Amino acid sequence: MAEALPKHLRRYVVAQNYEKYTPMDQAVWRFILRQLRAFLSVHAHHSYLEGLEKTGIEVERIPRIADISEKISKFGWRAIPVSGFIPPAAFMELQALSILPIASDLRTLEHLLYTPAPDIVHEAAGHAPILVNPEFAQYLKEYAQVARKAIISREDLELYEAIRDLSDCKENPNSTPAQIQAAQDKLDRVSNSISHVSEAGELSRMNWWTAEYGLIGSLDNPKLFGAGLLSSVGESKVCLSDKVRKIPLTVDCIRQGYDITEQQPQLFVTPDFKTLSKVLEDMAQNMAFRTGGLQGLKKALLAKSLTTSQWSSGVQVSGVLANVIEAPQGTPAYLQFSGPCQLSYLDAQLEGHGPTYHAQGFGSPVGLLKNHDRCLSDWDEHELHDYGFRPGHDIVLEFASGVKVEGHFQNLIRHDSKNMVLSFEKCTVTHGSKRLFEPAWGTYDMAVGAEISSVFGGAADRGAFGETDDFVAVQVPPRQLTPAQRAQNEQFERLRALRESGARGPKLIETLTTLLRTHDQAFVDDWLFRVEALELVLSRDGGGELESKLRADLEALQSRLPTQKATIADGLSLAAQL
Repeated sequence: MAEALPKHLRRYVVAQNYEKYTPMDQAVWRFILRQLRAFLSVHAHHSYLEGLEKTGIEVERIPRIADISEKISKFGWRAIPVSGFIPPAAFMELQALSILPIASDLRTLEHLLYTPAPDIVHEAAGHAPILVNPEFAQYLKEYAQVARKAIISREDLELYEAIRDLSDCKENPNSTPAQIQAAQDKLDRVSNSISHVSEAGELSRMNWWTAEYGLIGSLDNPKLFGAGLLSSVGESKVCLSDKVRKIPLTVDCIRQGYDITEQQPQLFVTPDFKTLSKVLEDMAQNMAFRTGGLQGLKKALLAKSLTTSQWSSGVQVSGVLANVIEAPQGTPAYLQFSGPCQLSYLDAQLEGHGPTYHAQGFGSPVGLLKNHDRCLSDWDEHELHDYGFRPGHDIVLEFASGVKVEGHFQNLIRHDSKNMVLSFEKCTVTHGSKRLFEPAWGTYDMAVGAEISSVFGGAADRGAFGETDDFVAVQVPPRQLTPAQRAQNEQFERLRALRESGARGPKLIETLTTLLRTHDQAFVDDWLFRVEALELVLSRDGGGELESKLRADLEALQSRLPTQKATIADGLSLAAQL
């Protein structure tokens, strides 16, 4: 699978390494999935249970991502294991390719209700099942295509890195409290310094209120479809209560921020999945990749990140936009990019015009020549020749905006009957008294076009541009189990073997009694083991003294572990259903 991906996306793929999951991990997965299935069979969109079956996601064991991929390939998707948080642009590019990235790590028993990092519960049990609905799957693809074009700011990237660092730190068993606090402090600083909401920020809000925390149906009786709700029974129950305000979904949802550490005071309800695509289109109409022009360029300037500006001829310039000179009529006259730049057409880099060649930046005029009503990009070979575009000839181009280009014409790049790039030697470029390019700087390559038709985030040819971030797939060190933890996992392994053996009656009670005797001595606070034991007693033996003992133990644990009280109660509520 990884070999089939574009080269720049392969580094995000990791091996699932199924053997890393311990017997306790399997028990955590089983507990969560039992709870989810029971609650969501009533309160989720009807596609959810169908999706669990069609994606091959079982209650009894953690799924293999390769198996999920094989299942969802039947309705046009694939799945790959990734390393926790991956950059938003990469995530969207994968989704645009109909690939679902799934973090292979699993939350620990201590983080049963919530984990700060992406995990296989959220993505396999939350995102994958709902993909069986063709209208929702289509929305996700459309969303990814739009999100790929969104302008992401430097501040967004810094925030992503801070969130990822904190998440990795919390999940690393070797992290010290001081390291975790330092990562938290960094995130707080970055969050507080955000100066504006970028297009990518607005799209992340739309994703949050739809694919992550979306409700569907009527305001009075909505069903769940967002993965954040489908992977958390606690949040699902709260969201359906009167404590959470229900708002009809419109494009205005992008004005509503969210806090990933708090339960949401409001959620948005879409009447159907088709409405998601309509709301997305409402937003896309005002994005820079659609509007272009000065409006789009100002977004790129504010972002201070890698963006692409497309001239009306089709030529694309990718780089960090540093300055825009405006013409008197309020249109862009000259664009100046800093750092490595790339020239492309139809998202494919033009030969010889990559970031290595344009390492020091790029600048070019925009607009019509003075006293001309046809764009230079539309001139045919005869018009060019008559004007003086012959190799080695001196030429002067005066633009209506006031930009002036003087130099020895060398050659041009032409595609699909459009002149896209003109190259000059010994060239001087000015705007009034300001000198924009000097002959000593070498060859001057000029993009051609009457206007900027589109501005979007990232490079046009991402593969050819090369890496734009320093992402390194996080390999969380394998948990080094203590002797006590190994013993506890062995207990869970024996309990699973007993359940799968089908043992009943005296043999079941005898084996359980022996296991519980060990647990009572060594693992007094382990409520999950006792819940699984109670399930066996109720379904295979019908009760008796062992049932009474287990119920008494679990009631005592509810008193002793107040933070686990509700979770233990959830386990008790399903104990009779094996």
